[in-house]
Order: sequence, then C-alpha cells, then structure tokens
Amino acid sequence: MRIIINGEETTLEGVATVADLICRFAFHGRIAVEVNRELVTHGQFATRNLRDGDTVEIVRAIGGG
Repeated sequence: MRIIINGEETTLEGVATVADLICRFAFHGRIAVEVNRELVTHGQFATRNLRDGDTVEIVRAIGGG
C-alpha cells in the first residue's frame, strides 16, 4: 500500500489501521492524527482503516512555556 505520511510517500506492507501505523513507526506520547484531512480520535485508531493513496498527518504535542 502506498500512502503519504507527513508529506512523504511511503510504501507499507502489513499496515491496515492507524494503530498499526503508529506502532510501526513507534509514535508515542500525545499525538494527533488526520487521514485525508479528517481528524481521527484516539478511540478510532484501532478501527480506522488505511487505504492505498491515503494522506496521513501525524503531529506530536510538545509542551513549553
């Protein structure tokens, strides 16, 4: 499957859901995910399927002050 992650086209095998993607790239901490410009809530990570051609944006919250 070919998807675009944070602006970079990537070919992945064995990734079916947002949760799989997060696990594959070891994203942790407070993150927000959009698939095709639609926000995916944390509760949807395991059920939101990814499809060939999807565009995924993943951002990590960084505290500061």
